[in-house]
Amino acid sequence: MTKSKMANRYSPEVRARAVRMVFEHQGSYETQAGAIAAIAPKIGCIPQTLRDWVKQAEKDSGMRDGVTTEERDRIKALEREVRELRQANEILRKASAYFAQAELDRPLKR
Repeated sequence: MTKSKMANRYSPEVRARAVRMVFEHQGSYETQAGAIAAIAPKIGCIPQTLRDWVKQAEKDSGMRDGVTTEERDRIKALEREVRELRQANEILRKASAYFAQAELDRPLKR
């Protein structure tokens, strides 16, 4: 299963609750990894998945360096816009070339 399909498997509420559980209970474990390993099976995911959610939550809250969810969404939107604009420019370039050629092929009026 691809990463994007896996991301949709759990609701945002479940993800937020799981991350909150890690933050609240990590003091009861020797390491954050220990808390993640204990909590992940309780919510039905593998530890790596929960670790990824925790890392992203840390980035979003400024506890860790990296691209926040908001920034990542903005980048995706901008990349989509660039792709659409490039397609529009290509269509316009081809239309311009077509009409320029049609103008050259037209007989001259006297």
